[in-house]
Amino acid sequence: MIFDDRLTVRSPELLETAARQLAQADEAMAALIERIGPCRLRMSWRSHYFRALVEAIIYQQLSGKAAGTILARFRSLYPAHRFPRPEEILATPHSAFRAAGLSKQKTAYLRDLAERVAAGTFPPPRLRSLSDEEVIARLTEVKGIGRWTAEMFLIFCLGRPDVLSAGDLGIRKAVQRAYAYKSLPAPRTVERHGLRWRPYRSIASWYLWASVDGAPPGAG
Repeated sequence: MIFDDRLTVRSPELLETAARQLAQADEAMAALIERIGPCRLRMSWRSHYFRALVEAIIYQQLSGKAAGTILARFRSLYPAHRFPRPEEILATPHSAFRAAGLSKQKTAYLRDLAERVAAGTFPPPRLRSLSDEEVIARLTEVKGIGRWTAEMFLIFCLGRPDVLSAGDLGIRKAVQRAYAYKSLPAPRTVERHGLRWRPYRSIASWYLWASVDGAPPGAG
């Protein structure tokens, strides 16, 4: 099944409906929505799935500024700074990746992803037809891609409306502030709150991120 765009966060009508229902279901969420205003959740990469995953790997465990610098160096390895195809990544010497600032581990992750895509054993376009949990299962088969990265991919690349990354630090901090917890809530506590936000937990997540950072993170 290919998901209808009317059922993804690309739909302004869906975002409006989600905000209205979230406000009705949860007083704390209603306060966030009133303060922040309309949801501006956007899909970062849409159909550029391979690129999204490559960039997610590059951004792991780095500040945005540092990761952006390395990404620019990575792209400079290819003609006109064009984003490389899987075959081009596989043909790039390890020394070139090291010079760009990529660790040995991240280079191995990129090559594993590129090998799977080039061989056809991991065709990114097919992810669009899978359920959320199936997407997570397929993505986490790739070295270097964990559940958090898969959840960000679901929200910001596939536009799925009901994804809650309960372990995300920004979301946990936002829940702590919005619900007046004395300490950082555990992921299971976030999940319990999330029961009230279904089937629009991605939109709820956006409001939580916006409440602490001013803007939501990208898939990286």
